[in-house]
Amino acid sequence: MHIGGAVKDLGDVFYAIPEEFVKKGVHMRMQHDVIKIDAQAHTILAQNLKTREFLHDKYDKLIMATGSRTSIPVIAGIENPKVMLCKTCNQAHHLSETSKNNHKIAVLGGGYAGVELAEGFVKSGHEVVLFQRNKQLLDEYVDATISDRVKKLLEDNHVNVLTGTDVTRFSDTEDKHIKISTENSEYIVDMVAISPGVLPQSDLLKGQVNIAKNGAIITNAYMQTSDPNIFAAGDVTEIQYNPTLTSKYIPLASHAVRQGTLAGMNLFKRRRKSMGSQATSGMLLFGQTIACTGLTLDAAKEANYDAHHVFFESNYRPDFMPTNTKINIELVYDRKSRRVLGAQFMSSHEVAQSANTVSVIIQNNNTIDDLAYVDMLFSPNFDEPFNYLNLVAQKAIDKEIDYWGMD
Repeated sequence: MHIGGAVKDLGDVFYAIPEEFVKKGVHMRMQHDVIKIDAQAHTILAQNLKTREFLHDKYDKLIMATGSRTSIPVIAGIENPKVMLCKTCNQAHHLSETSKNNHKIAVLGGGYAGVELAEGFVKSGHEVVLFQRNKQLLDEYVDATISDRVKKLLEDNHVNVLTGTDVTRFSDTEDKHIKISTENSEYIVDMVAISPGVLPQSDLLKGQVNIAKNGAIITNAYMQTSDPNIFAAGDVTEIQYNPTLTSKYIPLASHAVRQGTLAGMNLFKRRRKSMGSQATSGMLLFGQTIACTGLTLDAAKEANYDAHHVFFESNYRPDFMPTNTKINIELVYDRKSRRVLGAQFMSSHEVAQSANTVSVIIQNNNTIDDLAYVDMLFSPNFDEPFNYLNLVAQKAIDKEIDYWGMD
């Protein structure tokens, strides 16, 4: 948003500032690096990054909210100064400032961050090429039908999208540009922005609490680790993924906020359990809302569901209204239980809250039959007599009638 000009000052994107916590009585130690945690002794060793002095402190209870670190891809020449990561606020600021002196920019990564970076650079007047190793964009979030529409949306806005393209090397050119080598071709750009993956930053507790193979700290539903005096929240931990009833690493800001709140509530008394997650997420891309919740069709099949899907496209409200726009919905469900497993949305109409609605449907193990006839408001200003969520579920029911040969 900063690169595209929607947010002028990066400082405005923070949801809290240290001074607010100080007013509430919190003792803040900013610009301190925690070097060691001794869980048995309940001690912390930290270093003041300004004075380089060491600080020893003790705790009764500890909340581990160290977040995630960048997973840097293994590509020859990635240390080139023209190749920049974009995860932290400082990195985003550096990227934005550097881009002002460059025109042709390559973006590596076709997830949310990479796609949003491409949009931002287009809006700031740059020529953009987007590289995605996998065959489709947003492949962890949406199936091929929506992904193809996202790709077309980017291309319609002058982004050169290269899916199924593996970058193998970065190297300088004689005229001070940077060459990107792939398995089949070469591309010359002015700079490269990498939207990296992330890994849980849990090293301080390694060997002291139970940690998953991916490095995420394992907690119970109260955000408590295997050490009863240590809690964990946010990108450093896993969360129960309700569609598959398994623990999964899903680093989303919405999870961090909820888990942090729960850890604080449960610190001295078990008050509230985590409800788990459907990994509901979304973005606004060139005026189109893209949102999703739960499993994609491919992910549902990998989870051994007898999964099927329907695709629904229609105007969101009656044709007699003065303006209208199409809504695209993909609904994923299990044929045996008829449970709703996931949904994906794309429209210039605001459909993010529809993803939230389906998230609740999945949370409560509702079926396509429930969604087809659940009570929803009707006004021609907002929808048809049957809301589009009702209609996509009714389409799934009709498909199952055809499948089973039922009357």
